[in-house]
Amino acid sequence: MSTAAEGTPVNGQASTRRGLAAVGLALVIVLIAINLRAFLTASSPLLGEIRGATGLGFQGAALLTVLPMFAMGPLSLAGVALAQRIGERAAMGLGLAAIALACASRWLAGSPAALMGSAALAGLGAGLVQALMPAIIKRAYPVGMGVVMGLYSSALMGGGGLGAMGGPWIARWAGDWHAGLAFWALPAVLALAAWALAGRAALLPVAAPVGTASGERGWLQCFSNRRAWLLALYFGLLNGGYTSLVAWLPPAFAQQGWSPQAAGALLALMTAAQVVAAFAVPALARGRRELRPWLAAMLLVQLAGFAGLMLKLSPAPPVVALLGFGLGGGFSLAMVLALDHLPDPSQAGTLAAFMQCFGFMIAALAPFVTGGVRAATGSFDGAWGWLAVVVVLLLALTWRFDPRRHARATRGLFGTRQGLPLPAAVVSR
Repeated sequence: MSTAAEGTPVNGQASTRRGLAAVGLALVIVLIAINLRAFLTASSPLLGEIRGATGLGFQGAALLTVLPMFAMGPLSLAGVALAQRIGERAAMGLGLAAIALACASRWLAGSPAALMGSAALAGLGAGLVQALMPAIIKRAYPVGMGVVMGLYSSALMGGGGLGAMGGPWIARWAGDWHAGLAFWALPAVLALAAWALAGRAALLPVAAPVGTASGERGWLQCFSNRRAWLLALYFGLLNGGYTSLVAWLPPAFAQQGWSPQAAGALLALMTAAQVVAAFAVPALARGRRELRPWLAAMLLVQLAGFAGLMLKLSPAPPVVALLGFGLGGGFSLAMVLALDHLPDPSQAGTLAAFMQCFGFMIAALAPFVTGGVRAATGSFDGAWGWLAVVVVLLLALTWRFDPRRHARATRGLFGTRQGLPLPAAVVSR
């Protein structure tokens, strides 16, 4: 038998193993992502019970959403530095352990301070995971990166839907609202175990693309780059709609006579639509560097949804699903947009971490602003109108992200040069 003939089965087996490893890693990524929002959305449908037991006011209750989002911000940058010290695998495990511990502690949390502490700890853990995941995905999937990022985004939002739907039902089954919050420690422990077994596959070294300065990855350089700040502002305003709806959508419909389970189901429906869009839209946009029309389309869908809420269109579920579709597609496309700016996975991941850092802090303030508008106007209609105005601003900002100017906009960042071409693998994602 010839050498070529002998080599063919071996190559085929190696290709099969690589394919199975890629699928296995994708499943682990999905499991991890599910844990990044469930703890956040589980509390919103239970606010009535939580406020009754702890004495929290509306602004205090909003902190259960605001604190985790705000905590995610600094960890998005600190996570990059931590991973350089202890390794990505250990840092990812630390983030998942923090989420598990925070959720488990809620079984005993009976005071506002304890609830706030658990919310902040969970946010820190989620921020650490989110800081590392974009670079891991870009490195592990140089071809098809947009599809896997869409899968990650859809699972992240799907976890939010599970929290919104499952939280009140678990609390009702157990007869205790603590159970609806503490249950989410279980999937976090499962994700931690899966990562411990399979995480090494995500960290295989790969050659840096030709022409990049992979050693120059300090996130401090992002502070002097206008494009990095523009991405952070865009990402923050885009996610401000999500955080506002997580905080206020169930209470808004509870005021209209909806039960906690029904209001939670409405939030879960919004999240289900996010899941569909977060996966489908990047897949449809695959192979296109020009993402602006796709982003604009998602923003127009959001605008229609906020208008529907403001006008109290009935039935409400289609309006909420429309909002979820626009939010989900916009989130995943924004992540791909940041990664598209630089060809090197670590550099692109650092830029995405900077975007998430300040973006999440901006998004964390959104429930306070919308809550203030609601207090000033006496109804949630004004809050929905304010969010519609923000969407119009985002439409204007979208056209600043011309892909032909990505290289110029990131010139000097991490040692990159103007006009650096993207590798074929990146262009063909």
